[in-house]
Amino acid sequence: MNKQKDKLHDFYVLWSTQSLSQLGSALTGFALTLWLYETTGSALSTAALRICTYAPYVVMSIFAGAFSDKFDKKKTMLICDAFAALTTAAVFVLYKNSMLTIWHLYLINLISGLMNTIQQPASEVAFTKIIPKDMYQRTGGLQSLSRSLITIGHPVIATALYGFMGLDLVIAVDLFTFAIAFVALAVFVKIPADSEKKQAGESVLKLAKEGLRYLKQNPLILHVIIFMAGVNLIASAFDATLPAYIIPNPSGGNTVLSVVSSCSGIAMVAGSLIATVMPKPKNRVKVIFFSMLFSLGTENFLLAFSRLPILWCIGQILGWIFVPVMSTNQNVIMRNSIPEELQGRVYACRNTLQFFTIPIGLFIGGFMVDNICEPFMKGKDGLLTVLFGSGKGSGAALMLFILGVAGVLLCLIYGNKLKKYEYSDPV
Repeated sequence: MNKQKDKLHDFYVLWSTQSLSQLGSALTGFALTLWLYETTGSALSTAALRICTYAPYVVMSIFAGAFSDKFDKKKTMLICDAFAALTTAAVFVLYKNSMLTIWHLYLINLISGLMNTIQQPASEVAFTKIIPKDMYQRTGGLQSLSRSLITIGHPVIATALYGFMGLDLVIAVDLFTFAIAFVALAVFVKIPADSEKKQAGESVLKLAKEGLRYLKQNPLILHVIIFMAGVNLIASAFDATLPAYIIPNPSGGNTVLSVVSSCSGIAMVAGSLIATVMPKPKNRVKVIFFSMLFSLGTENFLLAFSRLPILWCIGQILGWIFVPVMSTNQNVIMRNSIPEELQGRVYACRNTLQFFTIPIGLFIGGFMVDNICEPFMKGKDGLLTVLFGSGKGSGAALMLFILGVAGVLLCLIYGNKLKKYEYSDPV
């Protein structure tokens, strides 16, 4: 019992300080978006920041996981955190000397994204090493909770700090939170050493192939990942569509968009609490399937057919409340099923396969709204205007309906494959 308490103590220290550092990074990211939009006035330029962050994550994740499996997890996390902090410091120096340009930010985001790509699988394995198996669901819920709180809080906090003292204060807060997390990990968290050292002499490419081979040999995990890649495609297209729907709407605008967007974070907090306290399900695969069927089958349709902000908020809550439940159950399946010495490379393969659809979805959502749905709805009347409204934004409503249909079909067709897999936690 004391040993379990010690391990959970390490989790609490690592989780809380890393979450604080993630909040600091989110503050800087949001403030840089504000600064860049003020400087260029281009929505595309600010969106490219996110693409630069995702590019190394999608392209390099498989190799990053194999890389992290070759080396000590704690040292890998510390080195990656230090490099990420240096990129933040570089932004500060360039900004103070009036030398900061858009291309600096793109390059810095690429470097920072690469460090996060390497650090993430090492962090996943580190958490596996310090969490008792019977606490996976509870700790997974807490991790979802912290991510949700960051989602809710960072835009408001970043805007306040940026408005008060500009980038200077935001970056100072970011570096301060990094220092806390770095010291806590270096001094106060003990991560058990890897059980096998034979990987040290093996090539990164060989280890990456082992991660892909493991997924091929374990169709349960692979099919869950592919299913979630489809979900991410639709969800990211929704993210690109939502501003085009709410901002031009007579009942919408920038303030309404910010309120509606914050509802997703509020819903995820509630969902994280549900995931933390809910009893262990008999079959976690079915929980994943039904959670996503509910999310995709409610939010898109409710927003597409409604004209009231209160209904948009309810739609966001319905769409996001079970996302932490899904995420927690997927993590439990992976942590229980994948041997510890393979987790870094398998998690990295998951990252590439599951999240590569996000930038694609963002592009599809924006392209469809601007070039197909809005032109199609222009000048229309009759049933279409009754369903989706008229004027600018009606095409985005049509796109939300299309995404709702696509989401339900995804769950019914591919998600139906998942229901044949029975999974229960090992005794």
